[in-house]
Amino acid sequence: MVAVSRLGGVVGQAGRSVLNLLLPPRCLSCGGLVSAPGSLCPGCWQGIAFLAPPHCGICGLPFAYDPGPEVFCGACLRRRPDFDRARAVMRYDDNSRGLVLRFKHGDRTEAAPAYADWLARAGAELLAEAEMILPVPLHWRRLFIRRYNQAALLAQALGRRTGLPYRPDILRRRRHTPPQGRLSPSARKRNLRGAFAVAPRRRPEVEGRRLLLIDDVLTTGATLSACARVLRRSGAAQVDVLVLARVVRPSAA
Repeated sequence: MVAVSRLGGVVGQAGRSVLNLLLPPRCLSCGGLVSAPGSLCPGCWQGIAFLAPPHCGICGLPFAYDPGPEVFCGACLRRRPDFDRARAVMRYDDNSRGLVLRFKHGDRTEAAPAYADWLARAGAELLAEAEMILPVPLHWRRLFIRRYNQAALLAQALGRRTGLPYRPDILRRRRHTPPQGRLSPSARKRNLRGAFAVAPRRRPEVEGRRLLLIDDVLTTGATLSACARVLRRSGAAQVDVLVLARVVRPSAA
C-alpha cells in the first residue's frame, strides 16, 4: 500500500509538471508567470497590505501602534457589532481591489484554494474555536446572474482545508436588495432589514454552536451584522467573521 501511495504521488506530481509546461501558472494579480498555481509574483505580493496585529480585539481594525492586549477601536467602543470578532486577510485598496473583483465578478474561481490558505492564516484564532463554517448567502436572482457565490466558494475551500463542516444551507437571503456599494452606513442597515433568515429546519444545528461566517469584503459590516443577528436569534453561542479583505478608512488606519 505504501508503494502504491508513493507511485500515486509521483504520477500526480508528473501530471502537474506536464500541465504547468502546457499551461504555465500565472500570478493571480498581474498575470505574470509564477512558480506555482494560485500564487502572486514577488512584485504583486509586496503590494498587498496583509493585515496582522496590532488590531482591534473585536473588529480587527489595524492599529498604527500597539496599544496593548484586548484594546478596542473607537467604533466598537461606541457600539459593539452584532458579531463577536472579525478578521481579514488584507486591506481593500487599489492593489487588492483587482484580486477581489476578478474573483467576485470575473470568473477567477480557481483562486479559491489559495485564498482559503490566506484565510486560514489570518483567522487561525477564530478557526480554533469554530464548529461550523457558513457563507454569506446570495439571493437566488443574483446567484442566477452571477452563477456562483464567491463567499460560498471561499467557505467551501476553507472547510476542505481545515476539516470544519461547511454549511451553505443554514442562512438564506430571502429578500432581493439593491447593491450596497453607494449607500451610506445607515442606508445599508435599512436596506438589509429582514433580508436574511435561518432555514427553519436548520435552527437546531445552530443552537449553542460557535459559527464562522465567511464573506469576501467587509466595508461597514452591515451585511455581516445582519447575518449575525439572525444567527444569534436562532441560538448561536458565538458568531465570528472572516473575510478576504476589509476597507480601512484613512482616518482609522
